[in-house]
Amino acid sequence: MKLTKWNFTMSVLGIVIYVADIAADIWVTSNYFCEGQYSLGILTLVFRSLSSVIVQIFSYEWFKEDCESPDPRKLNWIFLLHFLHGGIFTRYWFALKRGYQAAFKQNSSGDELTGGPASIIHKRAIDALADISMLRVFKTFLKTTPQLILQIYILMEHDKAAFSQYASIITSFCSISWSTLDYQISLRKSLPDKNQFAGVPPKLLYLLYKLFTLTSWILSIALATLLNIISSIFLLIFLWTLGFSWTLKQHTMFCKSKRMEFLYRTVVGIILIFTFFNVKGEQTKIHISSYYATHVLVTSGIMCLFWKTSVTEQLYFTFVSITVFLTLVLGIICLIVYYMFFHPTIYFKQESASDKVDGLAREREKEETSRIRNFIMQ
Repeated sequence: MKLTKWNFTMSVLGIVIYVADIAADIWVTSNYFCEGQYSLGILTLVFRSLSSVIVQIFSYEWFKEDCESPDPRKLNWIFLLHFLHGGIFTRYWFALKRGYQAAFKQNSSGDELTGGPASIIHKRAIDALADISMLRVFKTFLKTTPQLILQIYILMEHDKAAFSQYASIITSFCSISWSTLDYQISLRKSLPDKNQFAGVPPKLLYLLYKLFTLTSWILSIALATLLNIISSIFLLIFLWTLGFSWTLKQHTMFCKSKRMEFLYRTVVGIILIFTFFNVKGEQTKIHISSYYATHVLVTSGIMCLFWKTSVTEQLYFTFVSITVFLTLVLGIICLIVYYMFFHPTIYFKQESASDKVDGLAREREKEETSRIRNFIMQ
């Protein structure tokens, strides 16, 4: 487990994207209120606020769990920072501080200049970045993805759009793409028994697979919302119910308390609306095949509902419908190619019976390891 200078640089880029995403949200929201579109402005704030609250709750709970001998005064300060929604920035501060020590401040003997074995310094830095990566995944699917659907819906519903809306859509796609790839890299780097995401081909295939499938699904939901908002909401609630029920069936043990575990499963249900991931150490070939087969059927059904409607006469509909099917096909192709040829266990000829699906959780292992092992995206 070693944190390189490149990993540190990517962490710095991660916080830049995070800040840019916040700035884009503020820009879009202020434009809505200035233009008198209060409902859209409030809805954008709701997505931002709700996701931030949930992320702060998980972050604070992890801070408490990581304290071997909790200092009440220190915990009070940490609670205040999280109450002011500064938890992510606090974590970035510790992560970048430890990352800088691990990547730049080591002497020739391998020990960090400030003291301590190099392996411990690197592990702490990697685990800190892994926690941030997990929280970024939460934020991505709680705020960024729903907000992206909203922005696309507004673009199709109205004849014109402000530049800030296009900026928000671009930053949202960047944020989603970055979080999914960064999570996989952090996952494998924090688990010594996993083959690393080495080389460009595996990372590129995984990024394209996620980007294409998410693009197709997001556009499909936006089109369904354009057709009928109420029906679209019921569809999302139904999909969340299925995801939440599947999570209950898996008997996940991510959190130490029952209330946090319930919140975790609720969040997982929301994430499963948009993308598939494995939360238990089990084979997922049937699950992932069923998941994307359902996406294909639902997407096809949504597109069929537009048959002989006035929406098909709009110029954007032709572009969006072609994009939906094209990205879906490309995403499935990238998924198949990735797992057949570029999955780390295949790419390095080191596949074993216990590691045939990307990022399997080993919750039954009793050895002390990274928290990220209990929240594994395929």
